[in-house]
Amino acid sequence: MENVFVILVGSILVNNFIMSRFLGICPFLGVSKQLGTAVGMGMAVTFVMALASMFTYMVQRWLLEPLGLGFLQTISFILVIAVLVQVVEMMIKKLSYGLYKALGVYLPLISTNCAVLGVALLNMTENYSLLESVMNGVGGALGFTLAITLFAGLRERFELTDMPKWMHGFTGALITAGLMSVAFLGFQGFIR
Repeated sequence: MENVFVILVGSILVNNFIMSRFLGICPFLGVSKQLGTAVGMGMAVTFVMALASMFTYMVQRWLLEPLGLGFLQTISFILVIAVLVQVVEMMIKKLSYGLYKALGVYLPLISTNCAVLGVALLNMTENYSLLESVMNGVGGALGFTLAITLFAGLRERFELTDMPKWMHGFTGALITAGLMSVAFLGFQGFIR
């Protein structure tokens, strides 16, 4: 059980997919202009990553490996993730149409979010059990949510502050993201 806790905390802080692995940057930069949208995207990614970790584990261990089809791993994982994203998209459209419109093109792009595929592949590379895979997926998604939420909060604050003109917009966003990444490096010695 201690290993599961280490995997969970490690994937949130130490091995954050955005801040240390640099996966999932597209939605991180694109959906982080408003805090509400960033939280919604974080929840959608959390749902997809947790389920993708579980289903890709089952596909790999119970289907591909017994049949000797390990070479189909990546394409199988992409198909599983695409199906999950379609389910999430339909649920958000029914439950919160405003959030669905705010997420726009970034919602279907979760299926091509390299962080979601990255966590599935990392689970297989690290030879995690089903529980460890799901915890790594949940932790990775919570780390994604933490990073995008903090970033969106900072971007909203920057809109209200008096800054040099060149710092407004994408330039300031990239500088802020870089500084956040350096700050997350402080967690490197947290878990061994």
